[in-house]
Amino acid sequence: MKKLVIALGVSVLLGACAGSGMSNASNNSAATPMVGGAPMYPTKDIVDNAVNSKDHTTLVAAVKAADLVATLKSPGPFTVFAPTNASFAALPAGTVDTLLKPENKATLTKVLTYHVVPGRMDSAALTSAINAGGGKATLKTASGGTLTATMSGGTVWVTDAKGGTAAVTIANVYQSNGVIHVVNKVLLPG
Repeated sequence: MKKLVIALGVSVLLGACAGSGMSNASNNSAATPMVGGAPMYPTKDIVDNAVNSKDHTTLVAAVKAADLVATLKSPGPFTVFAPTNASFAALPAGTVDTLLKPENKATLTKVLTYHVVPGRMDSAALTSAINAGGGKATLKTASGGTLTATMSGGTVWVTDAKGGTAAVTIANVYQSNGVIHVVNKVLLPG
Protein backbone atom coordinates (compact mmCIF):
# COMPACT_ATOMS: atom_id res chain seq x y z
CA MET A 1 0.00 0.00 0.00
CA LYS A 2 2.86 2.35 0.89
CA LYS A 3 4.48 1.81 -2.53
CA LEU A 4 1.15 2.50 -4.25
CA VAL A 5 0.79 5.80 -2.39
CA ILE A 6 4.36 6.73 -3.32
CA ALA A 7 3.79 5.77 -6.94
CA LEU A 8 0.59 7.80 -7.09
CA GLY A 9 2.36 10.80 -5.61
CA VAL A 10 5.25 10.59 -8.01
CA SER A 11 3.06 10.38 -11.14
CA VAL A 12 1.86 13.92 -10.58
CA LEU A 13 5.40 15.47 -11.06
CA LEU A 14 6.86 15.91 -14.62
CA GLY A 15 5.76 17.01 -18.13
CA ALA A 16 6.46 18.02 -21.73
CA CYS A 17 7.28 20.71 -24.18
CA ALA A 18 6.36 23.96 -25.93
CA GLY A 19 7.73 26.12 -28.70
CA SER A 20 8.02 25.96 -32.49
CA GLY A 21 4.36 26.65 -32.97
CA MET A 22 3.64 25.92 -29.33
CA SER A 23 2.81 28.46 -26.66
CA ASN A 24 3.83 28.45 -23.01
CA ALA A 25 6.92 30.64 -22.89
CA SER A 26 9.07 28.73 -25.33
CA ASN A 27 12.72 29.60 -25.50
CA ASN A 28 13.32 30.07 -29.21
CA SER A 29 15.15 33.38 -28.94
CA ALA A 30 18.88 33.73 -29.39
CA ALA A 31 19.18 34.96 -25.79
CA THR A 32 20.13 32.56 -23.03
CA PRO A 33 16.85 31.31 -21.51
CA MET A 34 16.11 31.96 -17.85
CA VAL A 35 14.67 29.18 -15.68
CA GLY A 36 14.04 29.71 -12.00
CA GLY A 37 15.74 33.10 -12.15
CA ALA A 38 19.00 31.71 -13.53
CA PRO A 39 20.44 31.68 -17.04
CA MET A 40 20.57 28.23 -18.65
CA TYR A 41 23.75 28.07 -20.68
CA PRO A 42 23.79 25.68 -23.66
CA THR A 43 27.47 24.98 -22.98
CA LYS A 44 26.69 23.49 -19.54
CA ASP A 45 25.23 20.05 -18.90
CA ILE A 46 21.79 19.29 -17.46
CA VAL A 47 22.99 19.06 -13.84
CA ASP A 48 25.22 22.14 -13.94
CA ASN A 49 22.31 24.25 -15.21
CA ALA A 50 19.59 22.71 -13.00
CA VAL A 51 21.45 23.39 -9.75
CA ASN A 52 21.14 27.13 -10.44
CA SER A 53 17.35 27.14 -10.92
CA LYS A 54 15.51 28.17 -7.76
CA ASP A 55 12.42 26.44 -9.22
CA HIS A 56 14.10 23.03 -9.37
CA THR A 57 15.72 22.55 -5.94
CA THR A 58 13.48 19.55 -5.15
CA LEU A 59 14.33 17.91 -8.47
CA VAL A 60 18.05 18.47 -7.89
CA ALA A 61 17.81 17.00 -4.37
CA ALA A 62 15.99 13.97 -5.78
CA VAL A 63 18.59 13.47 -8.54
CA LYS A 64 21.33 13.54 -5.90
CA ALA A 65 19.44 11.12 -3.60
CA ALA A 66 18.96 8.69 -6.50
CA ASP A 67 22.67 8.89 -7.47
CA LEU A 68 21.78 10.07 -10.99
CA VAL A 69 24.15 13.04 -11.12
CA ALA A 70 26.87 11.18 -13.04
CA THR A 71 24.31 9.84 -15.51
CA LEU A 72 22.84 13.29 -16.23
CA LYS A 73 26.34 14.75 -16.59
CA SER A 74 27.27 12.13 -19.20
CA PRO A 75 27.26 12.96 -22.94
CA GLY A 76 23.68 11.73 -23.46
CA PRO A 77 21.91 13.25 -25.23
CA PHE A 78 18.81 13.34 -23.04
CA THR A 79 15.43 15.02 -23.17
CA VAL A 80 14.29 15.84 -19.65
CA PHE A 81 10.76 16.83 -18.66
CA ALA A 82 11.67 18.75 -15.51
CA PRO A 83 8.96 19.28 -12.89
CA THR A 84 9.18 22.37 -10.72
CA ASN A 85 9.19 22.63 -6.94
CA ALA A 86 5.47 23.51 -7.13
CA SER A 87 4.87 20.26 -9.03
CA PHE A 88 6.47 18.26 -6.24
CA ALA A 89 4.61 20.26 -3.59
CA ALA A 90 1.31 19.29 -5.27
CA LEU A 91 1.95 15.62 -4.46
CA PRO A 92 0.20 14.18 -1.42
CA ALA A 93 1.75 15.33 1.87
CA GLY A 94 4.87 13.35 2.78
CA THR A 95 5.41 11.85 -0.67
CA VAL A 96 8.65 13.68 -1.46
CA ASP A 97 10.11 13.08 2.02
CA THR A 98 9.27 9.40 1.72
CA LEU A 99 10.83 9.11 -1.74
CA LEU A 100 14.04 10.78 -0.58
CA LYS A 101 14.63 8.13 2.10
CA PRO A 102 17.52 5.74 1.28
CA GLU A 103 15.25 2.69 1.45
CA ASN A 104 13.12 4.14 -1.38
CA LYS A 105 16.01 4.85 -3.76
CA ALA A 106 14.83 2.31 -6.37
CA THR A 107 11.34 3.86 -6.52
CA LEU A 108 12.79 7.37 -6.69
CA THR A 109 15.14 6.33 -9.50
CA LYS A 110 12.24 4.84 -11.47
CA VAL A 111 10.19 8.02 -11.09
CA LEU A 112 13.06 10.30 -12.09
CA THR A 113 14.19 8.23 -15.09
CA TYR A 114 10.55 8.17 -16.21
CA HIS A 115 11.01 11.90 -16.93
CA VAL A 116 14.00 11.25 -19.20
CA VAL A 117 13.76 10.29 -22.87
CA PRO A 118 17.01 9.18 -24.54
CA GLY A 119 17.97 11.51 -27.39
CA ARG A 120 17.46 15.21 -28.01
CA MET A 121 13.79 16.01 -28.71
CA ASP A 122 13.29 19.73 -28.95
CA SER A 123 9.86 21.22 -29.66
CA ALA A 124 10.31 20.85 -33.43
CA ALA A 125 11.08 17.13 -33.05
CA LEU A 126 8.17 16.66 -30.65
CA THR A 127 5.78 18.47 -32.98
CA SER A 128 6.95 16.33 -35.91
CA ALA A 129 6.49 13.14 -33.89
CA ILE A 130 2.99 14.23 -32.78
CA ASN A 131 2.00 15.07 -36.35
CA ALA A 132 3.47 11.82 -37.72
CA GLY A 133 1.51 9.89 -35.09
CA GLY A 134 -1.80 11.42 -36.11
CA GLY A 135 -1.97 13.71 -33.09
CA LYS A 136 0.04 11.79 -30.52
CA ALA A 137 3.59 10.60 -30.05
CA THR A 138 4.67 7.71 -27.84
CA LEU A 139 7.97 8.44 -26.10
CA LYS A 140 10.04 5.61 -24.59
CA THR A 141 11.59 6.73 -21.28
CA ALA A 142 14.92 5.80 -19.74
CA SER A 143 13.01 3.80 -17.11
CA GLY A 144 11.48 1.62 -19.85
CA GLY A 145 8.02 3.17 -19.58
CA THR A 146 6.19 5.34 -22.06
CA LEU A 147 4.87 8.89 -22.13
CA THR A 148 2.34 10.16 -24.65
CA ALA A 149 2.79 13.64 -26.10
CA THR A 150 -0.12 15.52 -27.66
CA MET A 151 -0.82 19.11 -28.59
CA SER A 152 -3.86 21.20 -27.75
CA GLY A 153 -4.25 24.93 -28.25
CA GLY A 154 -0.59 25.29 -29.09
CA THR A 155 0.51 23.61 -25.85
CA VAL A 156 2.29 20.28 -25.68
CA TRP A 157 0.83 17.95 -23.08
CA VAL A 158 2.54 14.86 -21.72
CA THR A 159 0.44 12.02 -20.33
CA ASP A 160 1.91 9.43 -17.99
CA ALA A 161 1.06 5.74 -17.55
CA LYS A 162 -1.49 6.57 -14.84
CA GLY A 163 -3.36 9.07 -17.02
CA GLY A 164 -1.91 12.17 -15.35
CA THR A 165 -1.06 15.07 -17.65
CA ALA A 166 1.53 17.82 -17.54
CA ALA A 167 1.89 20.88 -19.72
CA VAL A 168 5.24 22.05 -21.00
CA THR A 169 5.62 25.55 -19.60
CA ILE A 170 9.15 26.32 -20.83
CA ALA A 171 10.47 24.45 -23.86
CA ASN A 172 13.81 24.11 -25.60
CA VAL A 173 16.19 24.82 -22.75
CA TYR A 174 19.22 23.49 -24.60
CA GLN A 175 22.08 21.85 -22.70
CA SER A 176 25.45 20.50 -23.82
CA ASN A 177 24.05 16.99 -23.36
CA GLY A 178 20.41 17.42 -24.33
CA VAL A 179 17.35 19.59 -23.85
CA ILE A 180 15.07 20.36 -20.92
CA HIS A 181 11.35 21.05 -21.11
CA VAL A 182 9.95 22.44 -17.86
CA VAL A 183 6.65 20.83 -16.93
CA ASN A 184 3.98 21.70 -14.39
CA LYS A 185 3.32 18.23 -12.93
CA VAL A 186 5.24 15.18 -11.80
CA LEU A 187 4.71 12.25 -14.16
CA LEU A 188 4.28 8.77 -12.67
CA PRO A 189 5.27 5.44 -14.18
CA GLY A 190 2.83 2.54 -14.32
